[in-house]
Amino acid sequence: MPLQCTHPVIGRFFTGVPRGLLLTGLVAVLFAAATVQASTDRFYVIAGHLIDPASGEVHEDAVVVIEGERIVAVESDPAAVPGDARVVDLSDRYIVPGLMDLHTHVVGHLDNYFFAGYFQSPHRAVIGGVVNAERTLRAGFTTIRNVGAADFQDVALRNAINAGEVPGPRMAVSGPALGITGGHCDSNSLNHDFDERADGVADGPWAVRAQVRKNVKYDVDLIKFCATGGVFSKGTIPGQTQYTLEEMQALVREAHTHGRKVAAHAHGTEGIKLAIRAGVDSIEHASYLDDEAIEMAIEHGASLAMDIYNTEYTLSQGEANGVPEENIAKERAVGIAQRDSFRRAVEAGVRLVFATDSGVYPHGDNARQFSRMVQFGMTPMQAIRSATVDAAELLGWSDRVGRIAPGYYADLVAVDGDPLADISELEDVVFVMKGGVIYRDD
Repeated sequence: MPLQCTHPVIGRFFTGVPRGLLLTGLVAVLFAAATVQASTDRFYVIAGHLIDPASGEVHEDAVVVIEGERIVAVESDPAAVPGDARVVDLSDRYIVPGLMDLHTHVVGHLDNYFFAGYFQSPHRAVIGGVVNAERTLRAGFTTIRNVGAADFQDVALRNAINAGEVPGPRMAVSGPALGITGGHCDSNSLNHDFDERADGVADGPWAVRAQVRKNVKYDVDLIKFCATGGVFSKGTIPGQTQYTLEEMQALVREAHTHGRKVAAHAHGTEGIKLAIRAGVDSIEHASYLDDEAIEMAIEHGASLAMDIYNTEYTLSQGEANGVPEENIAKERAVGIAQRDSFRRAVEAGVRLVFATDSGVYPHGDNARQFSRMVQFGMTPMQAIRSATVDAAELLGWSDRVGRIAPGYYADLVAVDGDPLADISELEDVVFVMKGGVIYRDD
């Protein structure tokens, strides 16, 4: 039934328009107006306990002054806040900068079945990415790296989030990960009749350069490649090197030429060393470290992104999720070595960034890794720093995220208890703000 509008001006445009269409349009207009209003007002967040991972200090009764999506000041006197100001009262909460997870796979199917991708449409995986991105944001992670997605699906998700069309964290995305034929970044589960091949497969120095150029053409933020075998691929050995040094050097040089950083999936010791020699910016997983590999990471400034929580999930839930015994057995062996490597890397002073491999476990549980990082050698402040200041440095975004300071995005996360006394408090966030917009307030 058409809806009649009696407004003397608006009515001439909308008279006779179907009710549902008109209401949808009006809601969109009102939402846009509210967004504009929210982006221009100044407001104040009263932070009872403001944890600053950059300085290692905790500031009591701080005031964060926000205009639009940015912080304009951090003050120390709540009594000085104007009486008519818009105030968000977190005076009884502990506040940290928006958290970051630098190894995620948010694009994916919503059930946990290991082979779901063979039976469900890839479009369903993109919808899963929308759902998973919101879950991740509501868990307190306002910035993520997505390291590997077919068909540039993560590029589309990033763009939709940036456009304000769907809620989610800021994303730095890699698009298809590069790998050798039959390697960890290929698809190997079907027989040769299916001619199965992953999007990023490239063999030889010029082929990897061409694939890097293709990824850059379609607007990725970084390049990810597989330097060794992996846990969740068929027929690969986690410790076995895949690309040659010549191929890795060509790949890294091409990526850096285009201003893209490079993340290398590498479990095995030799593959880790080759990737560092080639100039990568981060080593993902880094399971089998020896003393030389640790020294090389420090010398070359390579960050380690070590996912030391998800082993527990795989060993407890993998069989129920249809993960083959081949892969569970690999996880069993890799997990033990990786946690020992993590402890030694912490002791040596390597820069470790918070990275969980989300998608192996359910999205939104990212913060469960904090307690394992503390268990295996970090202080709570170091663990928080890994997910804020150090993560921002690896991304190259140290001027905009990772701190609660003037000029930075207004990304704030609050919990009820003190995470410096019990880091697991970060598993139960009660408040999430990203870019001055509140996405969760319990």
